[in-house]
Amino acid sequence: MGMCGCLAVPGKLLVVLGLKLLLLIPAGVPARSGDSALKDNITVRQGDSAVLKCSVDSKVSRVAWLNRTTILFAGREKWSLDPRVILMENTAVTEYSIKIQNVNIHDEGPYVCSILTNKKPKSTKVHLIVQVPARITNISKDITVNEGSNVNLMCQAVGRPEASITWRHQSPSDPPFISKARSTGTPVGQRGVLQCEASAVPRADFEWYKEDRRLLNGINGLKIETQGKQSLLIFFNVSEEDYGNYTCVAMNTMGITNASIILYGPGAIHDVNGTPIFPCCSFCLLLTIILFHLLKF
Repeated sequence: MGMCGCLAVPGKLLVVLGLKLLLLIPAGVPARSGDSALKDNITVRQGDSAVLKCSVDSKVSRVAWLNRTTILFAGREKWSLDPRVILMENTAVTEYSIKIQNVNIHDEGPYVCSILTNKKPKSTKVHLIVQVPARITNISKDITVNEGSNVNLMCQAVGRPEASITWRHQSPSDPPFISKARSTGTPVGQRGVLQCEASAVPRADFEWYKEDRRLLNGINGLKIETQGKQSLLIFFNVSEEDYGNYTCVAMNTMGITNASIILYGPGAIHDVNGTPIFPCCSFCLLLTIILFHLLKF
């Protein structure tokens, strides 16, 4: 009651002054003149500060800032009880600006700079727009269903402008896998290409190795060409030293996988599955195949 009592008298003065200030604001569209200038819209993010500028000249005798019908400042006297609203200091004589700190959604709306010039009221208006970063407010919990069943997943988000929701499947039990790894036979002196294709979400990054040595694009006459889910290892002029086993590695945030791909010459020996075998290993593998068939009988 004590505080209310103290505010009772200023309250009457507030009503009177408020009416006087409102009389400075003509009905309809705000007036425009060289006496004052203000942007039509100001957009800020929630939590940031908004500076509302109003330019005046020496002919202005009275100035005030209003938010809807609430007086924020009359001249240099503060009427707003909100500590976030301050009058800008150390500005030019012709500038009458306020700052709203830590802007929230409730600050959005019209603001009016009202001036009195040669006993003629003029005003200009700015609309403060507050943007709120998108955030998820509610999402479905983990759920287990039988294969073939229907399931509904829910996601709710807020934001200004209105949040846009997209869904993407990222299953921990399904890391990247190489769907195509093609070996190739190429004569010496010809152009050879090893092809590797990986299915992955998110899209996989590729690396190429020979034994334990990583291959780099443009080194030793090699070119690595990656587009989408496919990566190519290109030999512009195949030599005997290029023949051998290469490893294609595909990786993303979900995991890593690899596949072996062989560059071989026209006379290479192949195993029973059609995989080329290099001379250093072909005799050993041939003996293994023979022993395997003998043991069957």
